[in-house]
Amino acid sequence: MAPRRPRAAGAIPKLVERAASHPAEPGELYAALDLGTNSCRMLIARPKGDQFQVVDSFSKAVQLGQGLEASGRLSRSSMARTVQALQICRRKIETHGVKRMRLVATEACRRAGNARDFIRYVRRETGLPLEIIPPEEEARLAVISCASLVNPRSEQVLVVDIGGGSTELVWIDISRVPPPDRPRSIMRLSGGFDQPEGEIPQARVVDWISVPLGVATLKDQFGDVEDDAARFALMSWFFEEKLADFTPYASGTPQEGFQVIGTSGTVTTVAACHLNLKRYDRNRVDGLTMTSTEIDAVIRSFLMLGPEGRRADPRIGRDRHTLIMSGAAILQALMRVWPTDKMSVADRGLREGLLYAQMAEDGVIEEMKPIEGEMK
Repeated sequence: MAPRRPRAAGAIPKLVERAASHPAEPGELYAALDLGTNSCRMLIARPKGDQFQVVDSFSKAVQLGQGLEASGRLSRSSMARTVQALQICRRKIETHGVKRMRLVATEACRRAGNARDFIRYVRRETGLPLEIIPPEEEARLAVISCASLVNPRSEQVLVVDIGGGSTELVWIDISRVPPPDRPRSIMRLSGGFDQPEGEIPQARVVDWISVPLGVATLKDQFGDVEDDAARFALMSWFFEEKLADFTPYASGTPQEGFQVIGTSGTVTTVAACHLNLKRYDRNRVDGLTMTSTEIDAVIRSFLMLGPEGRRADPRIGRDRHTLIMSGAAILQALMRVWPTDKMSVADRGLREGLLYAQMAEDGVIEEMKPIEGEMK
């Protein structure tokens, strides 16, 4: 069965080696930029065996989609904020002498009536070749970025990417793929979800969907609901309703051999709060397995804090405190409807998928080795 287009409207081998900045070394550098509804984020990296090493990075909440829900257009102020951030990215690209890059925009630009004007504005002010990618490519890049977190014992995998303006869900059947080859087979989906059958069994995308609700757009939908707990419950049920056309939601799937991988700032924030990290540590968060009980406990603690408490909580962060409950509502809905009590946490996504895809195309990164161990 070929995957359907959504009715409505992120592979890195092993762990990515990250650091705020590395001195330059020989070898071509690659850049990947993800301009979403809420954030502008970029990585500059070099290939390193079957991994890549991050040389420099940038992340800023630009709120590009602010007001988009009401007007259908990107506002002048949000475009100006975004261009300022992109100018910083341009300087970093120039400083490092990056020649190979992919700079993409997602849901906010897909929906905005003046998106093409914005792309021209960016090109004029920064010289950067920003492009708008379709939902399927965004979902595909998120999937391949998470390939190394797929356990060889998993037979069904759901990859969830909660963004600012949309949430991508991809359901993958790898039951026919030999267990040692399962992570590698998912990486091969970089060429497209509808892969032709070959002699070697490969991952099959049962279905995928792009729900036009992310942490920013879902928050805007219920901004007029004053009660914190009521707003959270409404957001969660509203998001679940949007899954009605997603084939696996209707049919259900046995729990055995089923793995959910969540990638987003919401998922990593919940994981960091579960670990009670005073300072975020990617090495402890990326690849962590959380139970639904642990996720629910963190979300309940967010609700008990209330808006002011969340604003003051250093674990959540000032850039995320207004969006964490809409993200948590999406996360709770997903854990409520799928037949599993665990989620694998991925601190990776679109940027990492963009980097891997470029490096794989150039043949400068080795093929991923299968991970060892059992499903926890």
